[in-house]
Formats: sequence, structure tokens, C-alpha cells
Amino acid sequence: MKLILLGAPGAGKGTQAARLMQKYNIPQLSTGDMLRAAAVAQTPVGLEAKAIIDAGRLVSDDIVVGIVAARIQQPDAARGFILDGFPRTINQAKALDAMLADAHMDLDAVIELKVDEAALLSRIAQRVKQTEAAGKPGRADDNPEAFKTRLEAYQTLTAPVSAYYAKTGRLAVIDGMASVDAVTEGLDKVLSRIVKA
Repeated sequence: MKLILLGAPGAGKGTQAARLMQKYNIPQLSTGDMLRAAAVAQTPVGLEAKAIIDAGRLVSDDIVVGIVAARIQQPDAARGFILDGFPRTINQAKALDAMLADAHMDLDAVIELKVDEAALLSRIAQRVKQTEAAGKPGRADDNPEAFKTRLEAYQTLTAPVSAYYAKTGRLAVIDGMASVDAVTEGLDKVLSRIVKA
């Protein structure tokens, strides 16, 4: 199963992707995680991306597309994958279509977790508190200023990606403001029509 999870920052894509990984035994390919790992490893791409991520801005399409293209060819992605945080722009969506065609692959589903953007700041604040309470280091972009920048970038660049996939008839929309379990149930219903677990 090859799946894209769309949704504004804080919509719960990472939480749901973790559950889908377990159920379908496929990896979650989070471009944010891949870029943060590159930053920690201090690779040239990682160092370039770190300053951009820390400011809450989007990394260039070329960097992200290159990372994703290499990642989907790895053995653990042979059975499928969940793309989380990619594509973020129409150009990335078009690049993904070309990349998958070159690899003789196709998407099975594109699911958007629709959320009330006014409630997202509260959700991000809660995530920061939980991270701190667990004694883990927080993300540099989990603060109100960087989050606002990320949300504005999402509204301008990423929200149109939903319309792009809606035209293909593959977009399913789920209420991301429901409980975590209710969102999971909604995902299960959509995916049960597409693939067998």
C-alpha cells in the first residue's frame, strides 16, 4: 500500500501514520524526520535544511524530492509506504507522480486529515508540554512563532495539493478533530475499500 497523509501541521498525521505502520507493516516516510536526521548527522543537506526547518520554513523541492526518491527504493519500502509531510507543494506532487511512474508504482490512496486551524495552536502547545513532561528534547519548530509560519506556508503552498489529488478521484477526507481512535477508524474504513490488510 502506497499512501499519502495530508493535513495541516499538528493535524495528527504522525500519530495516525504510526498506527498504520503497525497494521500494514510498512514504513512511515516522514520528510521532516528524514531532514532532521540529516541535520543531526550534519550531512551537507542536513546542515542546509536545519536552519530552514528551525525557522519554520519549507525546504526546497529539489532537496526533499531527492531524499524521498532515494528512500522509496530502500528494501523496507518494497511492500509500500506512508508519506507524511510530502508532497507539500503542487510541484512536489507532480515530481512524486513522475518518480512513481519511473519506478512502476502508483498511489493507492491520498487521505487528508481536515482540522480546525484555530484549534491547532492549542494542539501544538499540548504536544510541547507532553514532550517536556517525557523529558525529551522538543522540536525547534514547535513554538507559536514558527508554528504560525508553518501554518501560513501550509495554507499557501500545501492546501492546494488536496485539490490536485481530488481531481484524480483518490482524495479521501477525514475529520482530524475527532478523537485519535475515531480518526483511526475513519482511516480503516477508507483503506478497507482499497486494500486488504
